[in-house]
Amino acid sequence: MLTAERHRLILELLAEKEVVKLQELVEATASSESTIRRDLSQLEKEKKLKRVHGGAALLQQKREELSVLEKSTKNMKEKQIIAKYAASLVRDGDCIYLDAGTTTLQMIPFLEAKDIVVVTNGIMHLEALLEKEIPTYLLGGMVKKKTKALIGRGAISALESYSFDKCFIGANGVHIDYGYTTPDPEEAMVKSLAMKLSRQAYILADHTKMNESTFAKIADLEEATLITDELDEELLTQYESKTAIEVVTK
Repeated sequence: MLTAERHRLILELLAEKEVVKLQELVEATASSESTIRRDLSQLEKEKKLKRVHGGAALLQQKREELSVLEKSTKNMKEKQIIAKYAASLVRDGDCIYLDAGTTTLQMIPFLEAKDIVVVTNGIMHLEALLEKEIPTYLLGGMVKKKTKALIGRGAISALESYSFDKCFIGANGVHIDYGYTTPDPEEAMVKSLAMKLSRQAYILADHTKMNESTFAKIADLEEATLITDELDEELLTQYESKTAIEVVTK
């Protein structure tokens, strides 16, 4: 089968299924794994798909953003694994920033460090933080309907009053060239400022966010430690050349 035919078939299968395993592509094209890996690398460079662990997936639209309810039903096991590890990085006496988002929300039940203080722009985080009796400061600003995040001038102004030992930030896209991104420029500004105000910044992103880039840039890869749940060896090597990365699986 000619290269162009394989590429067409790969893209047709992706359009039909959204995520396709490497072995499926090998069988559908009657090609070797090494040939399909080269095809996927080429199509990724052409921004026609993204490689994921064991296969390939469709790219999401640059401004596409799911609601909190929609996000809360996706990849919950992976988010909890990432969140548990992230919570273990908090030390006694830390002042931390928790970004709005479903993965950072999952951190809260695992926070066991004593005498910590949390600042957040996530309205959904409040009940869980109060249940844990963690002293909490909520930013002001405009409430974003989809993500329940506080953003805008009020959030930025309030955030500038603080500095943090650590911040934990969510991202919709993690890309080797474009860094950490999110669909909303105003939300990106809040995330970016929180990182600048922190001694140590962590990005929490499950494997579905890898090799994605969305509309608004948060930061370059090297500006944070990336915590994720799954990564091919080839991709891991690429990302490790740019930033510190923690891959957690349990």
